[in-house]
Amino acid sequence: MSALPARPRIGFLASHNGTNMRAVVAACRGGALQAEPALLISNNRDSTAIAWAQENNVPWAHISAKVTGSEEAADTAIADTLKRHGADLVVLAGYMRKLGPATLKAYHRRILNVHPALLPKFGGQGMYGAHVHEAVLKAGERETGVTIHLVDDEYDHGAVVAQASVPVEPADTAATLAARVQAREQTLYPETLRRIVAGEIDLDRLV
Repeated sequence: MSALPARPRIGFLASHNGTNMRAVVAACRGGALQAEPALLISNNRDSTAIAWAQENNVPWAHISAKVTGSEEAADTAIADTLKRHGADLVVLAGYMRKLGPATLKAYHRRILNVHPALLPKFGGQGMYGAHVHEAVLKAGERETGVTIHLVDDEYDHGAVVAQASVPVEPADTAATLAARVQAREQTLYPETLRRIVAGEIDLDRLV
């Protein structure tokens, strides 16, 4: 991939609340992150992420296999829509669908995801949301955290970009642990993007 522009445009994919998208957009608009929100794509027309995007002047698109007729058509539409809006980076913010080959090829090593654990622990198919936190507690872990990683064609598999630890407290439930991890996600994601834009992290050199 070519080098990122000085002020890259970020495309977001979210299925539900898009809380990490909101944190990144706030960092862009507050000057902490030298980037521009390009658009939101959601597979869920009723998502609060779309409602938030509408209220906050972020362009959005609803793209799903149900709308386009097939997973392949949705994949092509996602890649084309991101390119049409000039997205340089793609940020997954609670996107609950696996990306297809057209999008992965168009944005090779330019798609980031956040996972609510310290990969490679507690990753893989089916490990999302409360399932992750429940597994962490069941395993008796004293520490969990947040991983930002590149996206490839396997679940939670791409190169790690950044990680931050979060303590597991003795009285934690999946809900209390999730709240603390999510709060850390919302600081680590914008900070990691800042480091990428500043050239401190080279996505093409990560292994």
